[in-house]
Amino acid sequence: MTSQDVLKNASTLASYNVLLQVMFRVLTFLLNAFTLRFVSKELIGVVNVRLTLLYSTLVFLSREAFRRACLSSSAGTKHNWRRTINLLWLTLPLGALWGVLLVTVWLWLLEVPDPKVIPFYGPAVVLFALAGVQELLAEPLWVLAQAHMFVKLKVVAESLAMLAKCCMTVMLVVFAREWGLYIFSLAHLVYTGVLVWCYALYFLRYLPSKEAAESNFPLRNIGDLMPHTANGEPLLDWTVARLTWSFFKQSFLKQILTEGERYVMTFLNVLSFGDQGVYDIINNLGSMVARFIFLPIEESFYIFFAKVLERGRDVKSQKKEDVGVAADVLQCLLKLVLVIGLIIAVFGYAYSRLALDIYGGSLLSSGEGPALLRCYSFYVLLLAVNGVTECFVFAAMSQEEVDKYNLVMLALSASFLFLSYMLTWWAGGVGFILANSLNMALRIMHSILYIRRYFASSPWKPLQGLLPSPLLCLVLIVSAVVTVLSEAVFCCDGGWFLRLVHISVGALCLLFVLGAILITETQLTVFVRTQLMPQYRKKHI
Repeated sequence: MTSQDVLKNASTLASYNVLLQVMFRVLTFLLNAFTLRFVSKELIGVVNVRLTLLYSTLVFLSREAFRRACLSSSAGTKHNWRRTINLLWLTLPLGALWGVLLVTVWLWLLEVPDPKVIPFYGPAVVLFALAGVQELLAEPLWVLAQAHMFVKLKVVAESLAMLAKCCMTVMLVVFAREWGLYIFSLAHLVYTGVLVWCYALYFLRYLPSKEAAESNFPLRNIGDLMPHTANGEPLLDWTVARLTWSFFKQSFLKQILTEGERYVMTFLNVLSFGDQGVYDIINNLGSMVARFIFLPIEESFYIFFAKVLERGRDVKSQKKEDVGVAADVLQCLLKLVLVIGLIIAVFGYAYSRLALDIYGGSLLSSGEGPALLRCYSFYVLLLAVNGVTECFVFAAMSQEEVDKYNLVMLALSASFLFLSYMLTWWAGGVGFILANSLNMALRIMHSILYIRRYFASSPWKPLQGLLPSPLLCLVLIVSAVVTVLSEAVFCCDGGWFLRLVHISVGALCLLFVLGAILITETQLTVFVRTQLMPQYRKKHI
């Protein structure tokens, strides 16, 4: 498979992932807006912060290292799939071990909510852990699907699972509100169960098919999906296993950086359960674009970079064509996420209060809610740039460099926890966002230095993607001033007519911004049309 083929497949995967995440976030957005009318903010705080942290910690620490190692170039294209499947099944006992440990901590070491306000906390903890272990049953199938670019499978499976979860939640909230945390625990079990069944049924149909035989798929029957060995060969691919161990050590630190504010809230009790609920709702709103646009791009193009570049080798020792394609794609991705992040930062500041008032009423738009969302709008810009830079860095680093970076992550994790604790006492929920921003900026600086060294001896300068055109900068500055003035004059206590005027001002400014992008960022617009828009790309293949 050539680098252009890999780029085409990665772009398709990114496009479908973006559509999938859009649907996820829209459904979650509507679901949260619905449940806000029926359950307390304390209950939402426990579910969305403490129980979700339990689930995400279990799943991330059990599978993230295996995913990165098995999808990397040195281990993902030429290795023995039988031994890789054996390695991937280790996620299940590892998940069970993490489940027992985390349930013990969540039940006996953390503060237990008042059962009169938040009933059924103990069973909910166990059920969320079971949901995480259940999802790990599909891990070998997920890696197979990603490695072979089964782009539609992930979309269909996760769409059906999310739809089932939403239906279950709505039904139980309406008809069994007294069940408390059981509502969200059972809904999450349904989600992971449907996800596992979708992957299992797909491969049960695909493996014996003529399509699999014609495509030389490495597995032939259902038995090949089970852990086993043959002809006296080693049980595991130890090269992949060592790389997995390197990523596993790093996964602890990355998880702390990713979910750091939830750990601080959960273990240090700096916010009440009600305040945690409000913060988490605004955090989810602020991260919607980051999750449904930036994360799918990061995941999909990590696969592209990992397949095109040879891990641990410098530019001169690799194919010039492959390095050139990787550099061009990196430059376009950096420009894409930078432009999107700047737009969010500019318009998010002037429209945060209005968005929260429409979404949750005075519960969210009063107090520090608008300030939280405004700060998050600027944080999204850093989040976007870091996702793409680290996506490239992790695909290009050697195992030794990954191990060294673990020390950097350790220092960042320690500083983040300290900053989160101190800044939260000083500024409340805003302190979490400030601490995240500082740590994200440091991670970006490290990645930029690595990328600069990586391409130093080559004619390519992908970091130029971080330099927007002067015209675009000017239009963004003018738009920021105009929308802030519009908010002061028209929003948000003068009724819906003045709100619509404020929205119209923002829409007009956004049109000028998009026009400036089309005029000055021609390379970016061509990349988006040809690589990230499936319908357009099909016409040009």
